[in-house]
Amino acid sequence: MRVISRKPLTEFAKRFTDAKAELDAWFHQTESANWANPAQVKADYGNASILKSGRVVFNICGNKYRLIVKINYIYSVIYVRFVGTHREYDRINAEEI
Repeated sequence: MRVISRKPLTEFAKRFTDAKAELDAWFHQTESANWANPAQVKADYGNASILKSGRVVFNICGNKYRLIVKINYIYSVIYVRFVGTHREYDRINAEEI
């Protein structure tokens, strides 16, 4: 999968250094994945939440932080839509971001 873009992940990791290792691991595991559908995402990340419109919510650092991506399965592209604290996540609409 191609992740667009890594910049929000690295910027978030600068603010919250405890998330750096887990975000880096997510990035590298995702780049080597070849997900064709949401079921394959759930097979790799059992605690991921599958939303409408190709969006997936990943729990980072035991649900302390949230990562929302939009996945285009046909083109194997993942768009980082949001990375933030649980409190920031509660203020957005994950299905529209």
